[in-house]
Amino acid sequence: MNHPPVSSNALTLTGSFGLIPALGDLDAYIRAAFQLPMLTQEEEQTLARKFRQDNDLQAASQLVLSHLRLVVSIARHYLGYGLPQGDLIQEGNIGLMKAVKRFDPDQGVRLVSYATHWIKAEIHEYVIKNWRMVKVATTKAHRKLFFRLRSMKQRLMSDDAATDHCADSLNSSQIDAVAAELDVKREDVIEMEQRLAGGDVLLDPSTGDGDDDGLGPIAYLTNESDGPVAMLEAHHREKLASDGLTMALGKLDDRSRHIVQERYLKVSDDGTGGMTLHDLATIYGVSAERIRQIEVAALKKMKASLLELI
Repeated sequence: MNHPPVSSNALTLTGSFGLIPALGDLDAYIRAAFQLPMLTQEEEQTLARKFRQDNDLQAASQLVLSHLRLVVSIARHYLGYGLPQGDLIQEGNIGLMKAVKRFDPDQGVRLVSYATHWIKAEIHEYVIKNWRMVKVATTKAHRKLFFRLRSMKQRLMSDDAATDHCADSLNSSQIDAVAAELDVKREDVIEMEQRLAGGDVLLDPSTGDGDDDGLGPIAYLTNESDGPVAMLEAHHREKLASDGLTMALGKLDDRSRHIVQERYLKVSDDGTGGMTLHDLATIYGVSAERIRQIEVAALKKMKASLLELI
């Protein structure tokens, strides 16, 4: 397939992996990332189509390289969690590559806007998984609290002159303000602040003198998710949840697909879930029982489609 020519700015990215030092030399890496030229919208769309239509990996690498500076900029916002900047950048780069893989140039948005979501999501997961405390954030509200409490605490304590009684912790009124703004319980704010303020715990406190009394978490904490079987299963689940779901939905007729999407793939503004059977019955002018029958048949067909991928 013929594509419009890409300008010299974009072509300078060809082979640019040689311009990016190993991540171990972090300062040099960051300087190199910001020296790489940015793409125009036309260049970006041309490269994205070459990758999407022809599986041109060189085009994909050019898209990734031209957005490395975006990853560095986003990663800097997460330095307050005690994690190495290099690790944050690496995780962000994974999110960038996922974004490039899924980017559709025909949607009318720039890659920078689309990739920002994937980069932040990957860094968020890394921060949550590697934080010093177990079970820091489990719900969506807890995650919001986890990532915003630090900045909100600094703002509130700098604005409130009545914090001299305890300079390092929130007072009762400040806790109430955080809870109200983030729509969480004040008990959750107190617990999260205590966890974020907690000290590090050595994984292996052994002194090497033969004394086993200092048994630490390293003795009983294992990470089975890094095993090859678990990684393959996770990859397969991700494929089913993305490509598999899209494929299964594509095999449904328009009405069945709409019903499944409204029932299971959308969430109302109040977070209570999608449309009810009666809501959809009103739209299509049939009974709720008929909608339920269509839903059951559609889910059965989708299940059969997904089983073909297993």
